[in-house]
Amino acid sequence: MQTSQAHEVGRYLVTPMTKLTETGQYAASVSIRRGMHDRVFRLIPHFDSAARAARYALAQGRHFVLNNQLA
Repeated sequence: MQTSQAHEVGRYLVTPMTKLTETGQYAASVSIRRGMHDRVFRLIPHFDSAARAARYALAQGRHFVLNNQLA
């Protein structure tokens, strides 16, 4: 698993992560942390590059935080 740079979004720290799958594509995940607690979301689409997967994960993490979808 490869972790990209974390980004602050309000009171949360959003960290995109990527993983090379058996099929040669990249899976995207995102960690959303507040204080000592974090949630990790595995995302469904797969990508041809780690950079695209990381951008998607960051965008989804920001969306979850900004739209209060962490419950």
